[in-house]
Amino acid sequence: ISRRDARRASTTLLRRGERVTLEDLVHLALVASDNVAARALARVSPWGTQLFVAHMNAKAAELGLEQTRFTDPSGLDEGNLASAYDVSRLITEASTRPQMSEIMRKRSYRIRTSRRARTIRSTNKLLGTRLDVVVGKTGYIDAAGYCLATLVRLDDGRSVSVVVLGARSRSGRFTE
Repeated sequence: ISRRDARRASTTLLRRGERVTLEDLVHLALVASDNVAARALARVSPWGTQLFVAHMNAKAAELGLEQTRFTDPSGLDEGNLASAYDVSRLITEASTRPQMSEIMRKRSYRIRTSRRARTIRSTNKLLGTRLDVVVGKTGYIDAAGYCLATLVRLDDGRSVSVVVLGARSRSGRFTE
């Protein structure tokens, strides 16, 4: 984990200088919403951070997400933009990726860095409730408030995408 990865990160369980596996970085980003993990993943990718973000934008265009623009891999930069409709389409796309949806359904996960081991907990409080969560992700930045994007399976087998943007509290994104 580099100094730049950790710079002005709002949420992280990682410390500068720690070494961590790619698998654990993915789990940290998707389960615990760890901003530093997302930055580190982009940095160590074959493309580096700038081209990683360019690939994110290219994928958004490929998926037809017309109101989406990424400016950084962590989601913290206020230049990142997306409509609720685009976020709904993106979370639905994520549900088609078995490895991603499996990770995003985990309530907890055990990681090991070069310095310590710990159990991380999901920020998605819908997991473990009566809802059948297929995939889900939470987020927060000042400009957007507390957010939630999730896909749930109904009793009749249909899936419904739910996107909450701008909730006033952590718990509010779930009660809404």
